[in-house]
Amino acid sequence: MLRGKAAIVTGSTSGIGLGIARALAEAGCKIMLNGFGDPLAIEQERKRIVRDFGVETHFDSADLSKPAEVQQLVESSTRELGGVDILVNNAGIQHTAPIEDFPPERWDAVIAINLSAAFHATRAVIPQMRKRNWGRIINIASAHGLVASAEKAAYVASKHGILGLTKVVALETATTEITCNAICPGWVLTPLVEKQIKERAQHEHIVEQAAKNELLAEKQPSHEFATPEQIGALTVFLCSEAAAQIRGAAISIDGGWTAQ
Repeated sequence: MLRGKAAIVTGSTSGIGLGIARALAEAGCKIMLNGFGDPLAIEQERKRIVRDFGVETHFDSADLSKPAEVQQLVESSTRELGGVDILVNNAGIQHTAPIEDFPPERWDAVIAINLSAAFHATRAVIPQMRKRNWGRIINIASAHGLVASAEKAAYVASKHGILGLTKVVALETATTEITCNAICPGWVLTPLVEKQIKERAQHEHIVEQAAKNELLAEKQPSHEFATPEQIGALTVFLCSEAAAQIRGAAISIDGGWTAQ
């Protein structure tokens, strides 16, 4: 379905981002991976995508907390892939603390990567999408873009901000074949969530499985994690012609979290 298209997926060396990259590759899309991690492991994932789906796949280590490197990521992707048709703003970090104890530098880091990087990347890709009159911008928000949880000031603020950015870009491109939407996952078993589970287990002196069950029971009525593969499939759908009039939407994939 996406043969000949090219996509940047930020934060795609593991977790949700990698699931999205693989789903887009399976649909025929050329891929630019981006993120942090062990270089050998990243190279293995890159080769696995090429082997499994036969699509051109590159990796760029741009630090998304730096606007100049976000710009360079778009420029290098345009050179390597022949253009950028799809931008998935997925990269994200987390820090938890009561607001009076929240380190200002952690606030700045979360906002920079979770929100500002999406602005800089979107700003950089829109001109070429307008020239081709086709593009898909998909922002990975969160259930926390729709509702809040205590001790997550920066994360919740950044994800609410992503939904606002999504709506503005959707309105500014409404008369074109460019769409912008957001996906709002609930709990997904990613390295970020696994870290929270470990911290909860240590804090409450319980085993990790019990912490995992508690986490799901508190927020997610299905008592099941969403998967990177499910989010990847939704991303592919939003890139399809069937989704051409889905614009500025915040689509939940959260096991009923925000239905409560």
